[in-house]
Amino acid sequence: MKPEAAMLTRPASPAIARSTILVVDDTPDNLTLMSTLLKDFYQVKIANGGERALKIAASDAPPDLILLDIMMPAMDGYEVCRQLKLNPDTMNIPVIFLTAKAEVEDERKGLELGAVDYITKPISPPIVLARVKNHLALQKTNNALTIAISVAEKANLAKSDFLSSMSHELRSPLNAILGFAQLMETDATLLTPAQQECIKHILHAGWHLLKLINEILDLAKIENRQVSLTEESVPLAEVMLECHSIISQQATQRDITLIFPVFSTPLFVRSDRTRLKQILINLLSNAIKYNIKQGTVEVKCSVSSPERIRVSVSDTGTGLTPEQITQLFQPFNRLGQEALTEEGTGIGLVVTKRLVELMGGAIGVESNAEKGSTFWFELNSVAMPSLAIAQDDDAELSKSPEPHTTQPRTVLYVEDDPTNMQLVEQIIARHPDISLLTAVNGKKGIEIARSLRPDAILLDINLPDINGIEVIKTLQAESSTAQIPVIAVSANAMPRDIEKCLKAGFFRYITKPIKINEFMDALNAALKHSGRKPDASH
Repeated sequence: MKPEAAMLTRPASPAIARSTILVVDDTPDNLTLMSTLLKDFYQVKIANGGERALKIAASDAPPDLILLDIMMPAMDGYEVCRQLKLNPDTMNIPVIFLTAKAEVEDERKGLELGAVDYITKPISPPIVLARVKNHLALQKTNNALTIAISVAEKANLAKSDFLSSMSHELRSPLNAILGFAQLMETDATLLTPAQQECIKHILHAGWHLLKLINEILDLAKIENRQVSLTEESVPLAEVMLECHSIISQQATQRDITLIFPVFSTPLFVRSDRTRLKQILINLLSNAIKYNIKQGTVEVKCSVSSPERIRVSVSDTGTGLTPEQITQLFQPFNRLGQEALTEEGTGIGLVVTKRLVELMGGAIGVESNAEKGSTFWFELNSVAMPSLAIAQDDDAELSKSPEPHTTQPRTVLYVEDDPTNMQLVEQIIARHPDISLLTAVNGKKGIEIARSLRPDAILLDINLPDINGIEVIKTLQAESSTAQIPVIAVSANAMPRDIEKCLKAGFFRYITKPIKINEFMDALNAALKHSGRKPDASH
């Protein structure tokens, strides 16, 4: 190849800080020309062939940019670029082809291989310097962005880990507080009226604290995009009925009149049924909480457009000022309600807004001071789903009830916390048909499961020797214990923890603090499931 004769015109000021440029060309005169052009502004490295270029690029001191000729013996520039982009250590180094091949097809091929630019010879020195400067600046920006993303991801992970740890550490003592308080509440005949009132206050405060923990975790899950939604066609009439049942006691205690819509025609929205109920309960709870005495809360449903259905919740409270409306949906902002006796976290509305938006909807508020507020949200409407008779359900209904057995069932509880162990012991003691075995670590639990083969196992996850995941894997690997249903009872409440355990084969996952009724429902289901299993020893 012939070197280009060109008059070198240097820019008035240095391009940028001294980055390193690797020039790759098999012609010595071309290497000299480019070195002379670049050396006042950059550190210059040279390579007279593809193998040498790849070695320099993959070294401990790689270049910031590569100027690459195409027509070289042994390995052409296209192959050099291809190998650079295949190597994770060199794939992000920008490559500019500098070549006498001026056909459009040649340029297309070079850019498709991952080059950032394509310059044809004979070169214009000012143009080459300008393009090198621009691509180095862009690469610097990209590197800074990559670092920023990495830092943000690490911070996000650290926040998730902190929230998971915080949730676990708060739930463990709450399990004892709420668990024993529930047991005492059910023994009301042994308590004086004053003691019963004390238990009521303990439970009220404990469940409120748990709600705060759950709302913080909910917000964190949404912000980290860890919320899984199962969207389906949901009938609003059914959801309204369920919400009325949940919220009516709170309204009665506050002397608030609830008005729910009567549906002349069925309305269906596309949403996650559980999350839709959460949205409505949040709005209804606020409407009751911040209402006037003997006030009214009215729910309305309407078709706002052919594709949308609007649900509104109106109250007769003191309303919101324009300034307060601008501050709505901000985390932990209670709009000055902190000084009042009403409990709250300032998180519920934020979670509600994010959930509505995750389901493709919109949310807003209309309010006048002293005249009340109307919170509304819109979701996509869908057609009524076709009805289908589930034969399995009919078969289940036609089954004759299983015969009652008086033989005691055996449950193994593996837990290292003495207080949690004592709580479950007292719960099980109220069920004479269940015999409880206990173990304080995973290895002891496995040993007891092997020798005594309980009908069901309650298993903590964070054990002092081996964790609950390892325990269940060991049990499932052995024929004598593989069929025993195992229920996780853990203070770990993050979605990834629950999902990991369920994938590992746990029958159910119960988060602490436990609700005794739900705990016993899960245990009874496990015992019933265990009774259907064949004897593994036969």
